Amino acid sequence: MVTPYDTNLDRNAANFQPLTPLSFLARAAEVYPDQTAIIHGARSWTYHEFYARARRLASALVKRGIKRGDTVAVVLPNVPAMLEAHYGVAMAGAVLNSINTRLDAPVIAFQLDHGEAKVLISDREFSGTVKAALASCKARPLSSTTTIQNSPAPANGSASSTMRICCAKAMPISPG
Repeated sequence: MVTPYDTNLDRNAANFQPLTPLSFLARAAEVYPDQTAIIHGARSWTYHEFYARARRLASALVKRGIKRGDTVAVVLPNVPAMLEAHYGVAMAGAVLNSINTRLDAPVIAFQLDHGEAKVLISDREFSGTVKAALASCKARPLSSTTTIQNSPAPANGSASSTMRICCAKAMPISPG
């Protein structure tokens, strides 16, 4: 049944705008650039800083060959880097596979083997459990790493300003 709302209402900028978290963050950075977006311990980030960091992560991923539809795995605790990954991976057009840091090595290895991730991101050196999982991956052993310095290190020396990007042999990267 055709309703009055179906007649002469083709989608256009005046009546249709997809709502995504990416548009919310971009708008918040534009409208409230100096408002606090993230608080983590003694450190905080404004919406402007948060948006810039997410864009830098997206740019780094694209420069490393990540494209629309690729999977990016992350092994991160609940820290600002995880928020940046939620936005930055989507900005690059990729799919985020967030792996729980509390899982055991066989489960993490299974997820890495079957998740088809081209990249694995962590915000610090891998724990013993994650190292064991990486060592036992069958399908795509991860072989090279690089660290992204997303912004100058915070004064308190926290590790949340860097992310380690580890890539599969199928997509080698050069450090830096």
